[in-house]
Amino acid sequence: MSLKLPLQHLLPSRRLFFSFPRRAATASAALLLRLTGAAVMQNGAKPYSVISLASSEGHHTAAAERRKGRGSREMKYVIVTGGVVSGLGKGVTASSIGVVLKACGLRVTSIKIDPYLNTDAGTMSPFEHGEVFVLDDGGEVDLDLGNYERFLDVTLTKDNNITTGKIYQSVLEKERKGDYLGKTVQVVPHVTDAIKNWIESVSLIPVDGKEGPADVCVIELGGTVGDIESMPFIEALRQLSFSVGPDNFCLVHVSLIPVLGVVGEQKTKPTQHSVRELRALGLTPHLLACRSAQPLLHNTREKLSQFCHVPVGNILNIHDVPNIWHVPLLLKNQNAHDTILRQLGLLSIAAPPDLGQWTKMAENFDNLKHSVTIAMVGKYVGLPDSYLSVVKALLHACIACSLKPSIDLIAASDLEEDSATSTPEAHADAWEKLKKASCVLVPGGFGDRGVKGMILAAKYARENNVPYLGICLGMQISIIEFARSIVGLEKANSTEFDADTPHPVVIFMPEGSRTHMGSTMRLGSRRTLFQTPDCITSKLYCNSEHVDERHRHRYEVNPELIGKLEDAGLKFVGKDESGKRMEIVELPSHQYYVGVQFHPEFKSRPWRPSAPFLGLVLAATGRLNAYIGQHQNGN
Repeated sequence: MSLKLPLQHLLPSRRLFFSFPRRAATASAALLLRLTGAAVMQNGAKPYSVISLASSEGHHTAAAERRKGRGSREMKYVIVTGGVVSGLGKGVTASSIGVVLKACGLRVTSIKIDPYLNTDAGTMSPFEHGEVFVLDDGGEVDLDLGNYERFLDVTLTKDNNITTGKIYQSVLEKERKGDYLGKTVQVVPHVTDAIKNWIESVSLIPVDGKEGPADVCVIELGGTVGDIESMPFIEALRQLSFSVGPDNFCLVHVSLIPVLGVVGEQKTKPTQHSVRELRALGLTPHLLACRSAQPLLHNTREKLSQFCHVPVGNILNIHDVPNIWHVPLLLKNQNAHDTILRQLGLLSIAAPPDLGQWTKMAENFDNLKHSVTIAMVGKYVGLPDSYLSVVKALLHACIACSLKPSIDLIAASDLEEDSATSTPEAHADAWEKLKKASCVLVPGGFGDRGVKGMILAAKYARENNVPYLGICLGMQISIIEFARSIVGLEKANSTEFDADTPHPVVIFMPEGSRTHMGSTMRLGSRRTLFQTPDCITSKLYCNSEHVDERHRHRYEVNPELIGKLEDAGLKFVGKDESGKRMEIVELPSHQYYVGVQFHPEFKSRPWRPSAPFLGLVLAATGRLNAYIGQHQNGN
């Protein structure tokens, strides 16, 4: 193939036209430089291709110094990309790879790259992007970081989520400060260098509570290969693979193997095209992780190997499984760890993977016979991922009680009186589900849509002694309902829903911003002090004097009305360190009527279920008092 150049390429020119993909141009550009380098250098300019295809010398030196500071062992990178379609489960695949490597005795950290221009996920609609996951440091990040934390039992930082917005913001800030010394700021090398610097810096941050950096950093690139917005990241990863060397870089490509209903044959062509696109951009996968409904046939694997240039033994099959805890077991059974460890040169220091606990957990869940019905009354039930962490926290709590969760998602607006005339069938179905449930949960949310329905759900649970858990907005809803029905403040409301309410039981928090939406809420881990040990929540938290949980809200219970509410029977058993912010509320006359201003779901783990969720499930099955009695006796 030929390389097309303008006639002026020997003069001080910045143009270089390629008639073929960039991966093929690298060698040609190097040859061109050797052939014409003297003439080009005499004019003091380099061809554009040489600038764009090579990392800056300064960056290489800085990266080498960082790696030298770690000692003799260099950081190992496992990159997970996706092709064909989005939503294949790259996040679960990346998390599962981390689990298997951790089971081999290695320390693992994770990074998620989101190519969208948003600085973070904080202002994104739950309907479009799913839930916003909140970290200890207040970072509002992609929900995949929640998967990483739950699977790997680590505590990530907001810098572990890279977005195009963050990268461009950092580059433009440096440009405004003059850090580029008058150079023309370009995607390559400046943006790609910023991406590499970010990756190499964040990968060294310990996230498992131990000192020193991890052994392996698993990086998930969001979106699909070929997306315009992900091109700078692909190029940065290509450069990273070259700078760190082949022994420190392993690429896993997740793709889809569909089966056409009429033909019934596993089709490999979409994956072939996806891998070809990836290779055209300069990256060749070491492993293929193929998503399919059924296990891959042997001839399918051979065909993929032949056309994708990947050994048959490196083609992994992640077929549909009863629960996602089987995915690490699938990878282990296909010896994915051996391939990755061999590619990264870690076989000598890694132990055989010990996934006994994972196996037991996955199999126990499959064998559970009994279930508990939970009514979740929310605003964003149209997309289950909007409440992903809440669903996972309920799952963890149910498994601890040897139960399977049966979650009925109820649109709060369907409970309202207006829907009885506009959508009578949905109204009747919503109330039927609510009344059949063993417990009620109202999660967080923003805006006034569906609030009337949530208030009705809270009232139903309170009046009928049905276990109730309100999270963030759900806590505020329970207080508004109590103020109206019990205290006698008929127009009690939140100033978020009615700025002119005569009885503002929930008010705007002082340090928030009314004009900016992003990163202006009360965010991250904050301490809650228990006001008395004689309360359900304190006992569920193992009689701790305080608890650190993650927050994400703008509105608070009005401290001026606490006296009236407590005189009527509510008890605010948890407050912040100033004593002015109400964090936990209980109704002592009820078997389990609890509201928390924080989001306990974000810290729930498979082996450490969140206390408020565990209490809800225990109360729903009549085992709460027995559980608390056992813990009070030191068991």
